[in-house]
Amino acid sequence: MIMEPKLPNTGNIIEWQKYMVEESMANFRRVAALPGLYGKAKEVPKGVTPREVVYEEDKLKVYHYIGDSPPKYKTPLIVVFALVNRPYIVDLKKGRSVIANFVDKGIDTYLIDWGSPTQADRFLTTDDYVNGYLQNCVDYVNERCGTKQSSILGYCMGGTLSTMFTALHQDVVKNLILLATGIDFSTREGLINLWTDPEYFDVDKFVDNIGNVPAEFLQAAFLMLKPVQNLVEKPLNFWENVDNERFVDDFLHMETWLNDNIAVPGEVYREFAKYLFQQNRLVKNKMPIGKHTVDLRKITCPLLNLMATKDDLVPPAQSEPLNDLTSSTDAKTIKFPAGHIGLAVGGKAQKVLWPEVSQWLADRSD
Repeated sequence: MIMEPKLPNTGNIIEWQKYMVEESMANFRRVAALPGLYGKAKEVPKGVTPREVVYEEDKLKVYHYIGDSPPKYKTPLIVVFALVNRPYIVDLKKGRSVIANFVDKGIDTYLIDWGSPTQADRFLTTDDYVNGYLQNCVDYVNERCGTKQSSILGYCMGGTLSTMFTALHQDVVKNLILLATGIDFSTREGLINLWTDPEYFDVDKFVDNIGNVPAEFLQAAFLMLKPVQNLVEKPLNFWENVDNERFVDDFLHMETWLNDNIAVPGEVYREFAKYLFQQNRLVKNKMPIGKHTVDLRKITCPLLNLMATKDDLVPPAQSEPLNDLTSSTDAKTIKFPAGHIGLAVGGKAQKVLWPEVSQWLADRSD
């Protein structure tokens, strides 16, 4: 939020002179701070919790997080992020890490980093990710931990993939946690839904001509969801606080992640746009995944559905219907006052939401 400057009494020349001197010195401090920010930006870590790579396949890596003491719970947790951004948003910095909440709780935590696709990957499908990569990761983690089931946490697009996977492979999923996940795309609340309307957007022609959907295209779409806030208010707010070390540190971490976009394989984009946004097949139990069809009624495990009330990317109306579409007898919904990203890294979410979520998972883990 931009702070309005407190202007002096218009009839007092001394106050105006004092104000101009103070504002000039403030601007000088801001300008003087700018050169040092370049070095700080380059030093922003992409994940802070100690980890090790335990599995690799093609461009994919699975990270295992290492706590100060051995895990208390045998059931592992696998975090599945979207294909659009890098997954380190869930481990952004100290005090703002979803991963750290689970690790500190004693939960054996893993994360899938999908890597960055090349044009050679343009024909990878949702089936390749759900019944290929994701299934291989879950099988590996279960074998490594000596368990038959893992818990899964899916964020955004990763939550949609996790939901499909659970419906097709319920036998290997112990618990399912979804974070700002699109399920029912019939709502017109989100701008993405309007932009993908088949009346205005020919996804087949788009993907046939472009292949992988470029990171720049996706980034521009995200920026235009809130153009005034992203393109006007945010840089002004940064200028006003550039000499505030704590503000700058948070800002650089967030901006590093926000601008670290990756392309999406063309066929996956085509299937999500056509089958989900345009035809809304998932809630109709008609979503095709290779030779399979996703039936949400086959989800029977405990389900925790997390939504952000101020989410402009995935409005709660897209997530909330899921609980009633599954066969789970242990299904809970939490609506939290935050945005799409604040749900993961916001200060209030870290203090209130994620301790509750980690306890929910611990109560349902072996």
